[in-house]
Amino acid sequence: MRIRHLRKMLLAFFCTVLIAPLVTFAQVNVKGKVTDAVTNEPLAGVSVTIKGSTTGTATGPDGSFTISAPSSTSQLQFSLLGYRTQTFAASGTLDVKLVEDVAKLEEVVITGLATNVKRSNLANSVATISSKELTGVSNPQTLEGALNGKLVGANIVSQSGAPGGGMSVRLRGLTSVNSNTQPLYVIDGVVIDNSAISGGINTITQASRGGVATSNQDNPSNRMADINPQDIENVEVLKGPSAAAIYGSQASSGVIIITTKRGKEGKTTISFTQDIGTSEAIRLLGVRQWDEDKIQQFYGSNQANADAQKQLYRAAAAANSLHDYEKEMYGETGFLSTSSLSLKGGSEKTSFFLSGLYMDENGIIKNSGYQKSAIRANIDHKISNKFNISVNTTYTNSTSDRGLTNNDNTGVTYGVALSSTPTYAQIFPDEAGRYPRNAYGASNPLETRDLITNREKINRFVGGLSITAYLQQSSNSVTKLLLKGGLDYYTLNTKAIFPNTLQFESEGQGTNGANIEGNTNNLNTNASAYFVNVFNTSERKYTFTTSAGADMFNYDQNQLLTTSTEIIGSQTSQAQASAVKVDQKVFPRKIRGMFAQEEVNFEDKVIFTAAVRLDKSSDNADVNKFEAYPKASVAVNLANFDFWKSKTVDHFKLRAAYGESANFPTFGSKFTAFSPFNIGGNGGTLIGVLNPAGNVQQGNDQVKQERQQEFETGFDLTLWDGKVAFEATYYKRQGKDLIFAANIPASTGFAQKIINGGTLENHGWELGLTLLPVNTPNFKWTSRNSFWMNRSKMKELDVPSFRIGAFSNALANYLIEEGKSPTEIVGPDDTNGDGTADGVFVLGNSEPKFQMSFSNDFFIYKNFSVSFVLHWKYKCDNINLTELLNDLGGTSPDFDQDDNGNGVVNGVERPSLLGVSARPLVQDASYLRMRDIGIYYSVSPSVVKNAFNGVVSGIKFGVSATNLFTITPYKSYDPEVSNFGSGGFSTAVEVMPYPSAKRMFFHLTVDF
Repeated sequence: MRIRHLRKMLLAFFCTVLIAPLVTFAQVNVKGKVTDAVTNEPLAGVSVTIKGSTTGTATGPDGSFTISAPSSTSQLQFSLLGYRTQTFAASGTLDVKLVEDVAKLEEVVITGLATNVKRSNLANSVATISSKELTGVSNPQTLEGALNGKLVGANIVSQSGAPGGGMSVRLRGLTSVNSNTQPLYVIDGVVIDNSAISGGINTITQASRGGVATSNQDNPSNRMADINPQDIENVEVLKGPSAAAIYGSQASSGVIIITTKRGKEGKTTISFTQDIGTSEAIRLLGVRQWDEDKIQQFYGSNQANADAQKQLYRAAAAANSLHDYEKEMYGETGFLSTSSLSLKGGSEKTSFFLSGLYMDENGIIKNSGYQKSAIRANIDHKISNKFNISVNTTYTNSTSDRGLTNNDNTGVTYGVALSSTPTYAQIFPDEAGRYPRNAYGASNPLETRDLITNREKINRFVGGLSITAYLQQSSNSVTKLLLKGGLDYYTLNTKAIFPNTLQFESEGQGTNGANIEGNTNNLNTNASAYFVNVFNTSERKYTFTTSAGADMFNYDQNQLLTTSTEIIGSQTSQAQASAVKVDQKVFPRKIRGMFAQEEVNFEDKVIFTAAVRLDKSSDNADVNKFEAYPKASVAVNLANFDFWKSKTVDHFKLRAAYGESANFPTFGSKFTAFSPFNIGGNGGTLIGVLNPAGNVQQGNDQVKQERQQEFETGFDLTLWDGKVAFEATYYKRQGKDLIFAANIPASTGFAQKIINGGTLENHGWELGLTLLPVNTPNFKWTSRNSFWMNRSKMKELDVPSFRIGAFSNALANYLIEEGKSPTEIVGPDDTNGDGTADGVFVLGNSEPKFQMSFSNDFFIYKNFSVSFVLHWKYKCDNINLTELLNDLGGTSPDFDQDDNGNGVVNGVERPSLLGVSARPLVQDASYLRMRDIGIYYSVSPSVVKNAFNGVVSGIKFGVSATNLFTITPYKSYDPEVSNFGSGGFSTAVEVMPYPSAKRMFFHLTVDF
């Protein structure tokens, strides 16, 4: 018995000795360092994960990492944005060198509401702009300004050069004639409002005759100006329904998806950046150089007045008091300052990103400027292996002083008043601060500039919550539930004060003093629940990704505008007004939707996706009816097949996609407007032709959505180990059931009725070429080049052709006619030279023939970097009414030139053609512009460490410029113009805008 017991003990001992090493070696501790394959510089923030699991870590500032793998057969995956993902077997020590992903094939792109896909498997052309491309070269004032010239397929136009922005973004052409043409913006899953809300300036300018309370010529900023570009990690743009159909009835004009920065596991890092700069007008036109002969010619019809003007001129010249009032108005040098601070880091369980920004910018016009304060907190917490939660919050407070520019019919905006004010006029204030009357216009523009207020104030909070619950996990299947919610709430307060001491107010040409205050409350909320299942077949050949869910969107905007006029004395309070008018607009909207999507991936060789979304909206005629929006796409990676033997071609993908989306009927389209009216001393309502307010439009309770259908196809090609990448995309989109106001018989009691009746087609090409010509440890050159073009045509029109946009037929506008492009600019012309108009002719086109972008980055000796972006817009036209007003006022800088050589000077000939030919007004607005350029130097890490005893980890400084130069034949301040805001036919009409500015900065960034 003792021998038997001894044998058992020995057997147990030997088993322990033999098995213990196996248990010990079952877990493998891996450590190592990750560096750039070319420069050998350490890479921080590289994600190191065990393939097939959620376990992972990140490299530190020196590129080092440590991780425990379950076994020696485990695979470690190394990934970092901008580099190719690589996989290695787990071993004791790994020296990993990552290769730059020039073609961004490894980049993960958000394509659905609950899923994403690697770019190499993407079936659509989705543009992605990184944080470096957005803010790494210069300091943009707004997000849209940062995107301009960098976004393939987009036509981005500045509505105003005023501080605080004002931009129009159009993706792949016009999507509608009368409805919204701006894309949907989504930030971290929260739908963002981008309204441009007028402050009631039309009461003063009468830019829209009739005295309506608001006007799209008021030059307001749009609300994307509230977003801090410094917080953005990347921007992804779904340019058409083939990619954006999963967003349904909100995505007819595309979707811009913004992802903000987040923290990672590792040491907390602090980064402080200070930007200081200046701004000045891109271009000033100059002023007419008067002399007595020119005065005689201009005022000769009234000799007494001509003699008086000559006397004023002689007195001003003798006193050295001839003034360049254009330079006085637009020649300020604005001081620019932006301070930003960010903290990020985290533990295994919790990561965070915190940021703060203060921006203070003076405009190039005195008393205009922009101040913005913003804070952000993004928190991610891993509750357990099965639950993750993310919270995103940001608060913005801003103030924008807009000045008084753009069109007006009362002669009070700066440019209109200056257009008739000669250099010898004396309009500066005296020593007591009293402004003289301007005898040459309705207002003294210097007095107006110095004494009025036109201000916007914003308080905005955007918050989002996301919960991910892993419901099921196995070796070949994962099922998760995504719960998301968000809100976008802001208050916009506008204040416009025009004292009754102003020239135009005191002389009875205005409102005898006005205080116009607007208050807008906007609340957007969204909530969603999505299920996602990823299933791999046993042989790992097929991966099925199934997603389905439902969401809800609520929009509520309340605009209240109080206009107080006839203000007593020098008061500015609304309580001191003799007349008060209140206007209110309420825009409620509810959307309920559901979707299902299936993606089948065959070994990254063939990827097929099909989806459908169902939406119902309170704006639809039938609020309970769901509309369906399907999509389908396929991508074939030929280079991943076994038969592919080419060593030159790394990646070759063919792709095609189809999708549908829609535009809501314009708010109120299904309703007929009633207006209050006093009838015999009793309150009542009137409609139709009886309505003195002019609401003669009949609603249509059967009105349908404008449906967009798009097909796109293309290919992606990468050569020579990623040194060359080329992509090409062709798209064709049709917008059907366009909404128009059709004329109907007066016997109905109305003049017009809302109907669906038209088809608008857009088609175009988008090409991209990325090159890595040089990539050595001491010199690297990356070049990204893009080409895009769009053509549009009105394929069907169920109403008679009509003119739209601009002001009048004599001044040129647009013709909506079947078989014609709606972007063609038409007007009268004298084709035979007999001095009379011979009909209506096409004089130009606001759609560019093509656009190109050239972006180049140079890294020299690891420390210097030089980057620039050139933007070329070729053959597009504007309607230039600024020049016409200067001609009529006798102040055009080329007034006395005779460009045609016919003996009639320009300033006389051009106005004489009004009603005969609009050709002088339609001008080539092509340009080549240096969008961004920057030169930076990064101090060597070893020098920084030694100098600051390890407290400071990095110092970078440099200089940059935005809009440094513009080469254009256009004869005004800026070829990017939009007098009418962000509407579809607004981006090519100019009337005395706030001139755009070039901005120059010195930058300093210190990392801790």
